[in-house]
Amino acid sequence: MKNLFNAIVIALALVVAYTVFFTVLGNPNNFNDPETKQEPKNGNIYGTIYTGGPLVGLLLAFIIISLSFVFERFFSINKAKGKGNPATFIKSVTTLLAKGDLETALLECDKQRGSMANVLRAAILRFKEIENDTEFAGEKKISEVQRAIDESLNLETPLLEKNLVILSTIASISVLVGLLGTTLGMIRAFQALAASGTVSAIQLSIGISEALYNTAGGLIGAIISIVFYNYFTTKVDAFVYMIDEAILSITQIFTIRIKS
Repeated sequence: MKNLFNAIVIALALVVAYTVFFTVLGNPNNFNDPETKQEPKNGNIYGTIYTGGPLVGLLLAFIIISLSFVFERFFSINKAKGKGNPATFIKSVTTLLAKGDLETALLECDKQRGSMANVLRAAILRFKEIENDTEFAGEKKISEVQRAIDESLNLETPLLEKNLVILSTIASISVLVGLLGTTLGMIRAFQALAASGTVSAIQLSIGISEALYNTAGGLIGAIISIVFYNYFTTKVDAFVYMIDEAILSITQIFTIRIKS
């Protein structure tokens, strides 16, 4: 399902990007030569960008893909935090567990939802199951709780980090595609110069436009992806650290309860 969603997003981004490239940027009304579309009207930014060539469409797709996964990560990470404030939730659960009220603590987890609540709920449920089980003695009970926590974390952590690799990949690819477009634009400019033997302002400007707009598109895609990749990585690390602190707190409470 995850791969299907990603494939749909990428496919739609390519369709939208090239639709915009050919119908909006490449609209004949943007050019003095509607048939060849090589000479944009003076001051027409759409036509000027179109002269950057087909790679501009690909770079537009990268930008759309990047923005799509930025919104997806915003939604997913906020959902993972649960319905209420995570810090308030942790304090509430640890207070209830310190009082020995496991049932109400489980209800708090059910109300909160999200990754943190799922991990704590798994720990509380496992402790509740084995607290009075004579097969598990002393530290073995804590080991069982830790095993339940590890299993839950192994399920929740990938959800927090999902699709970040796409942002990091786009950050790298956008720069390379932009560099390729720049190179092709400069080749085109010098080929026009060599073919005519004289400086053709139109052909030279087309080649330079292709180079510069591809450079700009590649940098925009890379900047968006890098900034939000680092932003989301920092948020995920902070959230996982908060989960670890909560796990440490409830593990200490369970240890004290077993020894008492």
